[in-house]
Amino acid sequence: MSPLFTIGHSNHSPEKFISLLEEHGITALADVRSMPYSRYLPHFNQPALQALLPQAEIRYVFLGAELGARPDNPDCYMEGKALYEKIAATDVFQKGLQRLLNGAKDHRIALMCAEKDPLICHRAILVCQHLLVFNLEIGHIHSNGDLEYHEDLEERMLKAQGLQDPEPVAQLSLFPEPPKPYLDRSTRLRQAYQQQGEKIAYVEKQND
Repeated sequence: MSPLFTIGHSNHSPEKFISLLEEHGITALADVRSMPYSRYLPHFNQPALQALLPQAEIRYVFLGAELGARPDNPDCYMEGKALYEKIAATDVFQKGLQRLLNGAKDHRIALMCAEKDPLICHRAILVCQHLLVFNLEIGHIHSNGDLEYHEDLEERMLKAQGLQDPEPVAQLSLFPEPPKPYLDRSTRLRQAYQQQGEKIAYVEKQND
């Protein structure tokens, strides 16, 4: 099975975007935006991508209905805010993951959303989190072409949430404070995913 990649279209030109995909040998693009359109960058609208990508021999597949961060299912929201754990538990989401796994047998797939940094995008915090159990190698393509492997992104996330490995502290006081309870890495990662997901989750606009 091929490794899996992610990419944010950000404000790239069509030429720059294609060059990033080609640099990493991408042969299929899985669009995981719930709404596959860009207000300010029309070359990232679905019809434009469907016309552009085949010219570079890259297949386009829309998976926003299955793996998007704004599902139609009202059970995935609480007070208008999308809950990632609810989304991940749906049959639709699980079918989307299976489509990715099946596709990765024959293609080098990049999951595409809009955000430049995968740390603030559901493609990494929601979708990739639930792909880890399948032992896929996952890399995030950055704007300069560099690849950030998912385990490195997790370390960045732990640090952003203040959950990185605790540093040993020299006890200089005669009456030191008791140490904080130690949390293993898997527990800290679960907390970090939950907290980061809550931070970036979609919130429905309230009508006045």
